[in-house]
Amino acid sequence: MDQYTLNLLIVGASFALYIGIAIWSRAGSTAEFYAANRGVNPVMNGMATAADWMSAASFISMAGLIAGVGYINSTYLMGWTGGYVLLALLLAPYLRKFGKYTVPQFIGDRFYSQKARLVAVICLIIISVTYVIGQMTGAGVAFSRFLEVEVSTGLWIASAVVFVYAVLGGMKGITYTQVAQYVVLIIAYSIPAIFISMQLTGNPLPWLGLFSTHTESGLPLLQKLDQVVTDLGFNAYTAQGSTLNMTLFTLSLMIGTAGLPHVIIRFFTVPKVADARWSAGWALVFIALLYLTAPAVGAMARLNIIDTIFPSGPQAEAVLYEERPDWMRNWEVTGLLKYEDKNGDGRIQYYNDTAAGFTETAASRGWSGNELTINNDILVLANPEIAQLPGWVIALIAAGGLAAALSTAAGLLLAISSAISHDLIKDWLKPDISEAGELMAARVAMAGAILVATLLGLNPPGFAAQTVALAFGLAASSIFPALMMGIFSKRINAAGATIGMLVGLIVTCLYLFTYLGWFFIPGTNMLENVPANYLFGIPPTAFGPIGALLNFGAAYIVSAMTEAPPRHVQDLVDSVRIPRGAGAATGH
Repeated sequence: MDQYTLNLLIVGASFALYIGIAIWSRAGSTAEFYAANRGVNPVMNGMATAADWMSAASFISMAGLIAGVGYINSTYLMGWTGGYVLLALLLAPYLRKFGKYTVPQFIGDRFYSQKARLVAVICLIIISVTYVIGQMTGAGVAFSRFLEVEVSTGLWIASAVVFVYAVLGGMKGITYTQVAQYVVLIIAYSIPAIFISMQLTGNPLPWLGLFSTHTESGLPLLQKLDQVVTDLGFNAYTAQGSTLNMTLFTLSLMIGTAGLPHVIIRFFTVPKVADARWSAGWALVFIALLYLTAPAVGAMARLNIIDTIFPSGPQAEAVLYEERPDWMRNWEVTGLLKYEDKNGDGRIQYYNDTAAGFTETAASRGWSGNELTINNDILVLANPEIAQLPGWVIALIAAGGLAAALSTAAGLLLAISSAISHDLIKDWLKPDISEAGELMAARVAMAGAILVATLLGLNPPGFAAQTVALAFGLAASSIFPALMMGIFSKRINAAGATIGMLVGLIVTCLYLFTYLGWFFIPGTNMLENVPANYLFGIPPTAFGPIGALLNFGAAYIVSAMTEAPPRHVQDLVDSVRIPRGAGAATGH
């Protein structure tokens, strides 16, 4: 059986499973559409949360970014994992105790203001649309390769699939579909990693193989990788970057995670407050299975690519283009891997042609510039082909990549549709709308969100993980501070929260648009996106904590200058934080 047919069979079987689950668990009420009727088991919710969380950015792009840069990009791992600790400790149980369906609903009630709620809806939509662009980008990459079509065609196919099961099932259908998607994606990620770790180090556990001895050279794997990348003018794989930027970026991802609406709404689906904390704990366990493996996948993929291009080592001749392996031919079709013979020798020169210290070495070898461009988003998907693994493993990784992208896209689209149908239409524009009308509005809003995300995904502002990092910065600067102040401060009032969110959102958006273009439209940026132009050297992806500080500052200043919240609101804050039945402290 050829690879294309195998891909169709395994990917098609996984899609049939997802759509079957969506039909079986179709939402018949708004309670089921928004929060699965609050009846999801904590372990199941933890697994669904992990699938919701481990998006195309985690599955497809994160290991690629680590492979392309090295240790510096481990900030993605630290920030995204640390964010769940914040979520479990500071937000999830309190928001579940509040007992609402959506984040804007909490903000509107806590800050006794429809204006605050409207601002929260705007923040949520901007964050979720930015995030879902990354998911659709990742899904388009996977479809383009394994169905052998253009990336744009793959994007439209992905949008059609997610439309069917997300619009049909709502939160109830999405939850059980995400459980199935988690199983698919973790198996798909782990099996190739185990094969490749065995090939390179003899160790079947990838996270241990990363620190084991490279079988062929006898050197520690990371030392061998440092050696080959520096021989080609790249920075050492284990080299560290700016401590300030790493700290800010990690913090941006952490507090952004804790402020992501599509993650938060998962904790509204469990029966009890304690279950919300348990769900976050289980989610961390399930996420760790992939995140412990990702650094090994990235490092081994980078080493395999260099070994493919320089079979006898970086000091020897590169492979002839006509003798390139099949995996390169396959990915060239998608346009995500490109070759340009700059010196006319018919060989593939792959090196860092921007490194000033390597110019003389390159000239002495007759090289006229780097000739191979590899999109980071393809590395995980191409890894089984690079390592020459069996065809069923290649098809499995395709199913896993698509499961990761589609599971998160569905969660994001649900957050957008619930904000529009419940917070805007039901509670603002048309309070007398029937339940059937609200359910229809939610489905129409989701369909519209899919269309917008697909159109924007045709020209994304970066790789999948980079686009997602922008969404984290927006969540960190807008939603997270409002939730924290809403739960832990009785003094923050409606005016303070509203102005704080606006300040955080507007300043962060302006900073992103300055370097990435207005609304991420190519060619509309005011400054070139290079480190020399950054304010205090802070890249757009790390600006979230600065926006959050401005949000906190504006909220506290405005609240101090205006009237305190009403007594019933202050009592509400106490009721959310203090366990039911707890009495006053007594002396002994």
